Amino acid sequence: MAPPRTPKLLIAACSLLLATACGVPAPEKGAAVLGADAPAQGLAATHAEGDLAFGAPHRFKTGVTISVSAPKSFRPSASAYPQSPRAVAFAIEVTNAGDGTYRLSGLSVTGEVDGEDSAVKQVVDPVQGYNGIADADKDVAPGRSVQLNLAFAVPDRPVNLRLQVRPSPAEPVAAKYCGKV
Repeated sequence: MAPPRTPKLLIAACSLLLATACGVPAPEKGAAVLGADAPAQGLAATHAEGDLAFGAPHRFKTGVTISVSAPKSFRPSASAYPQSPRAVAFAIEVTNAGDGTYRLSGLSVTGEVDGEDSAVKQVVDPVQGYNGIADADKDVAPGRSVQLNLAFAVPDRPVNLRLQVRPSPAEPVAAKYCGKV
């Protein structure tokens, strides 16, 4: 039987690998790894202002929680716009645990590849079910959730992708998801 610290060490090692893959320098010798003593559930909160792994939830002060699924690579159809040799799709779940209604039109999802400043373009491919934020005029009542399926054009090779998600333009903090796609 493994010692009881194994899950904590595994979480710390995964966090370090993710940070390295996203271009964050490794900690100096003797430095503590963030989240090493945090339980698995609290790991996303520990990295709230840093990069999150795809799938981790991020709760904003307004009570809105956003989670971005692991990326799914696909070849866009001939009717997709813009045309791209490859795209990656994400299921984005937005949960309103706040007191008031949340207006989905405030949601902003942007991305960059390999740390370049140029933003990746969102792919609209109705044939494969990627319509962008089709219900942008929709309100999300307290206690309710919605799921969006968004896709982004990426090069036809493995790259590091960082998505930034904000529930509104006025939100000072973005949830940043990063990983190899």
